[in-house]
Amino acid sequence: MASIQTDVTTNIGIEEKNRKAVVKELTKLLADEHVLYNKTRSYHWNVEGSSFMEFHKLFEDQYTQLAEKIDEIAERVRSLGFYAEGRLKELVKLAELDEPAIPSDPVDQVANLVMDHETIIRNLRKLAKDFPEKYEDDGSGDFVIGLMQYHEKTSWMLRSYLK
Repeated sequence: MASIQTDVTTNIGIEEKNRKAVVKELTKLLADEHVLYNKTRSYHWNVEGSSFMEFHKLFEDQYTQLAEKIDEIAERVRSLGFYAEGRLKELVKLAELDEPAIPSDPVDQVANLVMDHETIIRNLRKLAKDFPEKYEDDGSGDFVIGLMQYHEKTSWMLRSYLK
């Protein structure tokens, strides 16, 4: 991972080592969100079938929302006094999610997205406990709870297509 660089002295009541640990986890999350964003956008471009327009619009709505979440995570990193990683080369190294070949069938696309959202949810659930308990950062704990709720709702909506 590229070194985490601090912006200017930040005195928000959280020790620097704790802020740095939180930023490290948020940067991994940022990496996974980027992979999910790109995958969703690719599915938007490459969906086929009789339900093309429905899925094309669904995926567009979702990648637009993911772009907003990516921005929020980067801004959270900045609020903790560090620079947000934006280089794709570095983010791909950190991501837990992968990018398999692009299926054109919408059901396969949806199933892949559900798995990715649920992977992120499990990670966020852990971070929601770790941030306040291990790093004394209630704000970041609250922040990831909001992200978790977004991913839970999105995975539920996507899962509904698989029934």
